[in-house]
Amino acid sequence: MPVRGFSWGTRQRHRPGLRPMLATGRMHGFESLAERRVLLALDFTGDVEEVLSQPFTLRFFPRDGGGEDHTPDFLVLLPGTALLIDVRPADLIKAKDVVKFAAAGRAADAAGWRYLVVTGWRRHVWAGLDALSARRRPMADRLGLERELLDVIGERPRRFGELVDATSLPAVARAHAVHLLWHRRLAMDLAQPLSDAAWIYPVGRR
Repeated sequence: MPVRGFSWGTRQRHRPGLRPMLATGRMHGFESLAERRVLLALDFTGDVEEVLSQPFTLRFFPRDGGGEDHTPDFLVLLPGTALLIDVRPADLIKAKDVVKFAAAGRAADAAGWRYLVVTGWRRHVWAGLDALSARRRPMADRLGLERELLDVIGERPRRFGELVDATSLPAVARAHAVHLLWHRRLAMDLAQPLSDAAWIYPVGRR
């Protein structure tokens, strides 16, 4: 359970909520839209075993005296390791936040975990992930279009529009191509916009 609850109010400036993750089959709490985006990105990776929101409160003592508290945003369990995450847009990070992040990083090192501060996204990455997530849920493929897509891309990398046009039913194949991208059975460069001009690759090849 989170060490503190998620509250909702009419005057608050942040946007808390709950988001389902396919990786865990559960709803996970977030305190801002920036944290919500991190949950979506974690779900896309495919390696996540568990995600804990607000996992613990860290008490530490800076050199200038006094005690400070910090609650990291997420603890992510991965195969053989764990990742502690704080989420803060770069333009909102203050000096006191840097100290808290440093303390969280030291605590993660002591526990044998990795530590990450998410401050923003490269251009197009978030828009691409959001578009792919529209087809993240299981899809029936009675027409065998996913097999067609994988066979076509197995010949050589193709642009998205060319790939779906090479199937027997391009209009429907578009949805299945996005589904395969989300589940990492097809690959693309997320730093580029997802459009008909985007290059699509077989998994494991660029």
